[in-house]
Amino acid sequence: MRELDRTPTLTSCAIVGAGRLGTALAAALREAGIATDGPLGRGDGCEGADVVLLCVPDGEIAAAAVAVTPGRLVGHCSGATTLAPLAPHEGFSLHPLMSVPAEGPARLAGASAAVAGTTPRAHALATALAYRLGLTPVAVPDADRVAYHAAASIASNFLVTLEAAAERLAAEAGVERAALVPLVRATVENWAALGPERALTGPLVRGDEETVERQRAAVAERAPELLELFDALAQATRALAGARAEVPA
Repeated sequence: MRELDRTPTLTSCAIVGAGRLGTALAAALREAGIATDGPLGRGDGCEGADVVLLCVPDGEIAAAAVAVTPGRLVGHCSGATTLAPLAPHEGFSLHPLMSVPAEGPARLAGASAAVAGTTPRAHALATALAYRLGLTPVAVPDADRVAYHAAASIASNFLVTLEAAAERLAAEAGVERAALVPLVRATVENWAALGPERALTGPLVRGDEETVERQRAAVAERAPELLELFDALAQATRALAGARAEVPA
């Protein structure tokens, strides 16, 4: 048994914030057997809970924390925010590294979660909560929060933007999004298994600049609004291809 499982603070929890994440976490905590109140509205004192989890926008964390009755462990679910807005409470953070869709159920179990705490007890609580939710806790200090969250945005948000660009250009050729999905899934799986250098394929890896230039011309003709993005990605891919050449076989 993990020593963290003996943390005596998982008896009752309140969720403040009825957005996507607050709703998903409330359901997941109940499923994990933790008595959970909410999602509650901002400004609730949460007197009946030992642990309060604020699922509110970053800019509203401090105000929501002030409203919580003292004596509770208070946490937030922001990826980029430090623990400072939770003062004077004993505070922690729990940021599931998983997207929560606007439609359909959220699948948190199996993901990682960034955790931190203002005290050893608060850190242990965040870690124990992560385990109860089926998440793998990863300690991220305050000084690294923004860099960590930027990485998450690139991996998730920017990936969707990139695939939207691919979908836009494919539509010009009469190809639907569904045709790209197996390629995208295989690429992500290869990246996960092999790392970026070995997962990279395509004309830039082969040094086929003539094909890349023809692609660029097609983008300029069919979707000129994507040309700046294409150029930036092509340059970044050239650099990655150069790194690939240096990786031992």
